[in-house]
Amino acid sequence: MAFFVDPIGFIIFWLRGLLSGWGLAPGVVEFIMDALGVIAIGSFGLGFTIFLIWVERKISARIQGRIGPNRVGPYGLLQTFADIIKIFTKEHITPRGVDVAVYNLAPVLSVMAVLLLWAVIPLASTVVGTEINVGVLYIVAVGSLGTLAILIAGWSSNNKFALLGAFRTVAQMISYEVPMVLSLLTVTLLARSMSVTQVVAAQDVWFILVSPLAFLIFLVSSQAEMGRAPFDLMEAESELVAGYQTEYSGLKFGMFFVGEFLHSFTVGALVTTLFLGGWRGPGAEQYPILGIFWFFLKSFVIYFITLWLRFSLPRLRIDHILDYNWKYLVPLGLMLVVLTAVLDKWLFMVNPAINPWLRALAQLAMNAGLFLFANFLVETRNRRKPLRQPVGAPRPVARPPEKASITEKAA
Repeated sequence: MAFFVDPIGFIIFWLRGLLSGWGLAPGVVEFIMDALGVIAIGSFGLGFTIFLIWVERKISARIQGRIGPNRVGPYGLLQTFADIIKIFTKEHITPRGVDVAVYNLAPVLSVMAVLLLWAVIPLASTVVGTEINVGVLYIVAVGSLGTLAILIAGWSSNNKFALLGAFRTVAQMISYEVPMVLSLLTVTLLARSMSVTQVVAAQDVWFILVSPLAFLIFLVSSQAEMGRAPFDLMEAESELVAGYQTEYSGLKFGMFFVGEFLHSFTVGALVTTLFLGGWRGPGAEQYPILGIFWFFLKSFVIYFITLWLRFSLPRLRIDHILDYNWKYLVPLGLMLVVLTAVLDKWLFMVNPAINPWLRALAQLAMNAGLFLFANFLVETRNRRKPLRQPVGAPRPVARPPEKASITEKAA
């Protein structure tokens, strides 16, 4: 019965007892259990990506009016395995003039950055890789490794298109980390802890209802961090022929591929953990297997939203992307952090045992007022701003005055 209630916890308990029964020292047992946990999380992430690639192809086909994979295996389920075989058998080409060590490190770093994020995400009440008291800070630090991987891939490839993709990475992805950190700071203020487990435990009311602006800022910033449409400027095929990964082939290109697809679902898992109560749901505390079910159900909803955005919106211009970040998201995030801290402090000073729903309503009203105020400022600025001529448009040429005809002069 315990196996069906908490299968992962039962397996961990059984393995720990088995190793202890072999006469191993407690420190050795814990080391082996940690190593097995790392292998399990890594294998799950890499194996789950095979399914995600098929799901993304099917969803993109439906949104864009296509059929999608339907030949290799039932419903095209084996198409991804055929692609894996093709990638593994392709030749590994290293162009001349590249920085070999950095060039080969970038694909590994891109996958490693995504897998490391799963170490602190609680899948259920009894299932979490590791519990650290600065889990939110860990997410920010590890997430930046993916940006670094793209940057060094473009920089070390000795290719102008890859280099332009790296430059765009600096301009876009590093810029959007600022509002992302501000939204995570808002979550930390609401949870009063940087522990990811404590953030989930503090969500008696989901934080998406308490601070929807923080949720929207995090979702938009995450889409930019993934480098997916409408923020896919660093790999824009139309002008950069894949950008930072132009010079990669075979398995090295496949590792970028795996990191990108897994990252898209990892964003759904992070949003679920930070704003949707994580694994919490009906019966999840008594039955951890239900917690895993609720966690993945919520994650798939957010995952579908990110795919919906990717396959529906066109690519934006770089100046529009940066203007939106620095002139709207960052000021909005700063105001949100300050007002959230002040309001939450005042609420707990008035009533230390305040009802969670009353607190949520007060924060929600503040978010609505801030959103309306921010948009009022933007509209006021746009009305006062003079219309500018588009870049590259021909300027009107002043025509010389036409000479009057003889009849006009006589008149």
